[in-house]
Amino acid sequence: MKIVAPRMWLVSATCAVLTACVAPPPQPEDLTVGVPSQLPVLSENSTSDAPQLDPSDHWQQFFSDPHLRTLISKALEFNSDLKVAAAKVAEARAIYGIQESERLPHLGAQAEGQRGRTPADLSVTQQAITSGQYQVGLGVSAFELDFWGRVRNLSEAALAQYLATEQARQAFEISLIAMTADAYLRALELTERIELAQKTTDSRTESQRIMKQRVQVGSSSELELRSVDSLLLAARSELANLKREKAQNEALIQQLTGHSGPVADASTTLKDQRLDRVISPDMPSSVLLARPDIRAAEQQLIASRANVEAARAAFFPRITLTGFAGTASAGLDGLFRGGSGAWSFLPQISLPIFDGGARESNLALAEARKHLAVANYESSIRTAFREVADALAAHHWLAEQEKEQAALVRSEQDRAHLANLRYEQGAAPYIEVLDAQRSQFSAEQMLLQLQRVRLANMVALYRALGGGSMPTPAVD
Repeated sequence: MKIVAPRMWLVSATCAVLTACVAPPPQPEDLTVGVPSQLPVLSENSTSDAPQLDPSDHWQQFFSDPHLRTLISKALEFNSDLKVAAAKVAEARAIYGIQESERLPHLGAQAEGQRGRTPADLSVTQQAITSGQYQVGLGVSAFELDFWGRVRNLSEAALAQYLATEQARQAFEISLIAMTADAYLRALELTERIELAQKTTDSRTESQRIMKQRVQVGSSSELELRSVDSLLLAARSELANLKREKAQNEALIQQLTGHSGPVADASTTLKDQRLDRVISPDMPSSVLLARPDIRAAEQQLIASRANVEAARAAFFPRITLTGFAGTASAGLDGLFRGGSGAWSFLPQISLPIFDGGARESNLALAEARKHLAVANYESSIRTAFREVADALAAHHWLAEQEKEQAALVRSEQDRAHLANLRYEQGAAPYIEVLDAQRSQFSAEQMLLQLQRVRLANMVALYRALGGGSMPTPAVD
């Protein structure tokens, strides 16, 4: 044994050197994201009393409405797709645990018994012999000495895949939260718009009744009556359309949360949603790295790199050890007597000489997947930057648009009031009153839509910045 062992290690080293010469060199990565270092945040009013947007806030800190919080909690508990994502995380963690166990020797208890009879014509002594052999001990089965890092890299790849799966689950969870919040805001908007449309319909129904009486006495024309009828029918059509959208939105909320009751109190309005946040004008683009989808793409890139190293390590010899230590005896009663100790040690070196190009193809596949992961990582960052840039631009200009629309509503209300006074004084036809009422109704409906869109954009910005995500759990 003292003579064979050095020769074995010499052969192993020679094979390693020769194999290293034929292993293809690693292909370089071209990781150029090409996004600005600062996010395109428009100037904010520093005197605003609104809190600053912090993407690290949990969703329970961002959303203050208790009804919305309840719906989000139900969505997180009810959604089957999120349960599937959680199961995939558990699956990836188990795969990592299996791969990590390969880095340690598998030790197991072994017991073996054998008894047989050799006939006389086969026996050396020309006599029939009945013999037995029994052994008990601990054994190590085919433990690989990871000199080249193959097992270690496979374990790192499995860990990165597990972390990527967890990040993907968080990304889906954030999307589910944002979708639920958007549906809730939509429900509030439709409730207010239906209330406005109902009031308008009631008012125009009364105007139609009065106009019919005026036509009967000859103080108004049939044209004015038909104009009033048209406005009433338009209001009824809009009311029916809004009720249809509300029913569809309630069906969506039920699908997301399993909740079929009232979404919120009738007194809850869009203005009660305290989602206004001030955006820091010097927000760096590095904040995007907190997004779970980017962290998932990064972990996928780490996994692909580890798989490349594992594929390269396959070009080197694989050295495995098998060993046993215990007691052995020809009879059961002699297993634990003095001098019955037994052991065996079997190192093995394997190096494929010809495999039809399997190792080269496996390495080429790993390299291709690595470059694909690089491209996906770059694409994820660019997509995140575009989403945040769009949301930031909308955040500024939607606020300006809502402000101008509110001014327009006040102007249309004044116009309708003045037109009605002019009609009552006989200074203007009723058509002018109807036109003013039509414009007022449209402006008020548009204002409610803008209020909801602005709040939904704030939710989208919070999600685009990676808000609502939880820290990745530590790996034991």
